[in-house]
Amino acid sequence: MPHVLVTGAAGFIGSHTVDQLLAAGHRVTAVDNFRTGQRVNLARALHSPACELVEADVSAEGVLAELVKAGKPEAIVHLAALVSVPESIRDPELNFRLNVVATQRVAEAARAGGVGRVVFASSAAVYGDAAPLPAGEDAPKAPISPYGAAKLASEALLLGHAAAYGFTVRCQRYFNVFGPRQDPGSPYSGVISLFARRYREGAAVTLYGDGGQTRDFISVHDVARATVRAATAPGLASGTANICTGRGTSLREVLAVFQRLYPGAPGPRLAPPREGDIRHSRGDPAAAAVALNFRAAVPVEDGLAELAAGE
Repeated sequence: MPHVLVTGAAGFIGSHTVDQLLAAGHRVTAVDNFRTGQRVNLARALHSPACELVEADVSAEGVLAELVKAGKPEAIVHLAALVSVPESIRDPELNFRLNVVATQRVAEAARAGGVGRVVFASSAAVYGDAAPLPAGEDAPKAPISPYGAAKLASEALLLGHAAAYGFTVRCQRYFNVFGPRQDPGSPYSGVISLFARRYREGAAVTLYGDGGQTRDFISVHDVARATVRAATAPGLASGTANICTGRGTSLREVLAVFQRLYPGAPGPRLAPPREGDIRHSRGDPAAAAVALNFRAAVPVEDGLAELAAGE
C-alpha cells in the first residue's frame, strides 16, 4: 500500500486530500501543528487504520527529516503554510518561516530520505495582478505580497532540488478554493465561506464594489483530486500547473445562487471597493489537463448548494 506523508493535514485542503488518499487505498501520515488546522477535520480519516496523525511543526529543524526516515513515504504532499496574505504583510518573518523555511525542510527531507515525489501547494498569488487572462503557467510572475513571493520562491527551491537530486516535484497553483471545512470564522477565509455563513445566519452579506469582480472558484473536492493525482499517478515529470476551472465567476453570480438557496435572506449591504482588490482573476487549466489528466468537475452552483445543505 503506497505511503503518502501530508503536511497541513488537518487544514481545509489537507483534510480533503487525506480523505481522498485513504479512499484510493493509500497509507497516510497526517502531520499538523494545529496552528490553524482543526482535529475535527480529520475525524473521518482517523477511523482508518491506514491513517496516522502526528502533531508536529514541519518548519522546525529535523522534525520532517525524522518522520521521513522512520516512515519512508513514497511521496510528500506539502500543504502546511501560513495561508493569510494580510498576516504575511503584518508579519513577514513568520511568513518566511512557515512558508519558505518549511519548504526547505521538505526539500531536504525528500533528498535525504529518498522520497520519489513532492507535491507543493502553490498559489495563483504568484501572478499578482499583472498577468493576462486567463493566466497560463508562463505568465509574468509579479507577486504583490510576502505570501505570493514565498510561494514563488518555494516553487523555485523545490524544482531546483528535484533537478539536482532526481526526484519529481509538482507545484500546484491553486486558485480560489471553496467548500466544506473552510473556516468562516477566520477574517482571512475565502469570500464564499464568509457569504455562506452569513446566509445560514440569516444576516446580510457585505458586497464591496459593484459585485462585478470575478474569481476562478474551484471546489475543494476537485483540488483534492488534483493533488492526489499529482502525488500518486505514475510517470509524472516535474512541473507546475494551475488548479482552476478556467471560468471567471462574478460575486454577483455567487450571490444570485445564494439568494435562490435562501429565498428569505436579506439583500447584500453595499460598501465601497476595497483598496488593492484585484478586479478579475482566472487561470488557464490546459497544463493540468495535459500533465495530470485533470479537469475540474464540480460546477460552482453545485458547490454552493453543498455548502447550503451542510457537509
